[in-house]
Amino acid sequence: MRKHWPLVVATTLLLAAGALLYSKSLPRVYDATALIELNATVIHPLGSKADDLDSAAAGAWWDSQEYYETEYRIITSQRILTTVARDLNLTSDSSFAGARGSAAKPMSYDAAADLLRSRVHVEPVKNSKLFTLHVEDTDPKRARSICSAIANTFIEQNLQTAINGSSDAAAWLGGQLDLVKRDLEGDEDALHAFKEKNELPSTSINDASNMVRLEMQEYDTALTRIRTKKQELLARYTELSKVDADNPDQIPSSELLSDPFLQHIREQYLGALRDRQELMADGKGENHPLVKAATQRLAQSREALLAQIKSIQGAVERDLAVVIREEAGELQLFDASRRRAVDLNMKEIEYRRLDRARELNEKTYAMLNEREKQADLARMMRVNNILLVDDALEPISPIRPRTGLNLAMGIVLGLLLGVGLSWTRERLDTSVKTPDDLEDRLGVTFLGLLPELADNETPRQRGRARRRRTASAPEGPSELFVHHRPLSGVAEAARSIRTNLMFMNPDKPYRRLLVTSAAPAEGKTTVACSIAIAFAQGGQRVCIIDCDLRRPRLHRIFQRAGDMGVTNVLVGDATLDDVAKPTGIENLWSIPAGPTPPNPADMFHSERFRRFIADVSERFDRVIIDSPPLVAVTDSAIISTIAHGVVFVVRAFKTNSHLSSQGLRTLRDVDAPIVGGVLNAVNLNRQEYSYYYHYYYYKREGYGSDQPAEGNDEVGAAPPN
Repeated sequence: MRKHWPLVVATTLLLAAGALLYSKSLPRVYDATALIELNATVIHPLGSKADDLDSAAAGAWWDSQEYYETEYRIITSQRILTTVARDLNLTSDSSFAGARGSAAKPMSYDAAADLLRSRVHVEPVKNSKLFTLHVEDTDPKRARSICSAIANTFIEQNLQTAINGSSDAAAWLGGQLDLVKRDLEGDEDALHAFKEKNELPSTSINDASNMVRLEMQEYDTALTRIRTKKQELLARYTELSKVDADNPDQIPSSELLSDPFLQHIREQYLGALRDRQELMADGKGENHPLVKAATQRLAQSREALLAQIKSIQGAVERDLAVVIREEAGELQLFDASRRRAVDLNMKEIEYRRLDRARELNEKTYAMLNEREKQADLARMMRVNNILLVDDALEPISPIRPRTGLNLAMGIVLGLLLGVGLSWTRERLDTSVKTPDDLEDRLGVTFLGLLPELADNETPRQRGRARRRRTASAPEGPSELFVHHRPLSGVAEAARSIRTNLMFMNPDKPYRRLLVTSAAPAEGKTTVACSIAIAFAQGGQRVCIIDCDLRRPRLHRIFQRAGDMGVTNVLVGDATLDDVAKPTGIENLWSIPAGPTPPNPADMFHSERFRRFIADVSERFDRVIIDSPPLVAVTDSAIISTIAHGVVFVVRAFKTNSHLSSQGLRTLRDVDAPIVGGVLNAVNLNRQEYSYYYHYYYYKREGYGSDQPAEGNDEVGAAPPN
């Protein structure tokens, strides 16, 4: 953003101005609101427990949510909005239609309802049964009237729907009531006919069943009693039958207790028996008068006792016969009662079926009758579950356009767009800009950078330089800037590159340095001259050779136009002594390219070119070779095979990283000794070079930025090491 702040500011101002103009162009929109209460449970003034259950069921959360959403859709339905458009005559209001209508051609009610729907929305009030109805319009009075009309129409139609529902329910209930009444009367007649047919008492069937059940219980009790008595008589008869005629005194004690006369006769018998036994015991014989008299009394008492026992036995037998006949009669009565109970039970099933149908129709009739009366009362009471809490008021201030918000959004969007464009521009810019790009993207060692010759000075510094040039010799080509301005930042940068080249391989120094680039106009000749001058200022004998036979430049830089050069030596028209001449800069010699040959690449492949470079290396400490671009021709790749090191030049903010990678690939394909890269024409005032700017700041005019350096402005002056 610091780098591209003009773009960010421009986009921000542009979008802010657009947002402001857009806000000013929009019509003012007013919002009228009405507060409405919506009860999900229907109000029952005459409610009952059944109504409470219905209300509890209808009050479930999910059902309530569905009900609310349904009502929100109803209030914006076509029926409501069409009624409002018709009541307010909105179809003839040209200002309401706006761009969608005109006064000459009114809209249809459906079109007016569609337009109105786009201006109406519902906002539920959280945690309540209220919702706010919003109506937006360009006219505040019309907004209020439309909002009020929609609310009242919605409430009235909801009430009318409830009344119509009550009326329909009452009519339906009346029809069903007549049908159920006829069914109930038929069931009652069928039940009465069933009672008459089966001779049932007028009491309920349960009472009749109870009577039969009690009768059966009484018969059963009597039969049980008779059978018990029968067993008792049988037992007496059996015991009486066991009495021995010879010894009749063995009579059951129960008989003796129940019959005192029998007990008296038995005592007489026992007394006569004792008397006879006593006489016999006294030794009197059978013929003794006393014994005979005792025997006669004993026989009389025995006969009397046996006669009495027989009489009792006959009485018991007669009682037993009576009991048996009673048992048979009671059994017949019990069987008849049981058959009557079974028959009554079958009749009870049919009776209950008829009574159940009658009771069901009776309950249905009562319920329908009650509901019919409730429906009639509800229709007359006009109860509504939707209430208008706050009617719409005329809005004072518009809600749109929100100029401040739109302006803020324009500023924010402008900032985002500016940042996005800046980021996109940075991502799309594949040029090499910084030393980090040189090392990370291209994979070469950073040797140093050369600032721009035109833009690296401030106006004050350029003014001081012009005053110095007025008192000294005029400056030459820009490629010799390091020589003419030995205390400048450019010269210091060139000496930094020289130092890096010297200390990168101190045991085997790079005596033959090939300076090349990937594309034309990257400043490789300037870099080559600056490096050569820096080595020469360090006291080494340096020769710079122009091997760019296609577009040579050294002959113009060192004013050797028309002189013989490399091509003359290679074709045998000249020797090294003929072409290597001093440049006017101490310790620096130059060899121009010479005439342009038809086949430069073939000449660099020749053995004579190798011997020529070897001869130059024997006479000079350093040989700097300026070559053509790598991507355009293969000359530099051929020359790199005989060089000790290759310096790759990249123009900052111009050279494409893909093109540079292609040039480096060409060098690596021939195993060229790539020493490193140099960033040329660097503008230290750019944001990317804020760190380097402070690092090189003191080098703009060396250590004497305020006073001109004595003895260093003339051409050929020896710079300090």
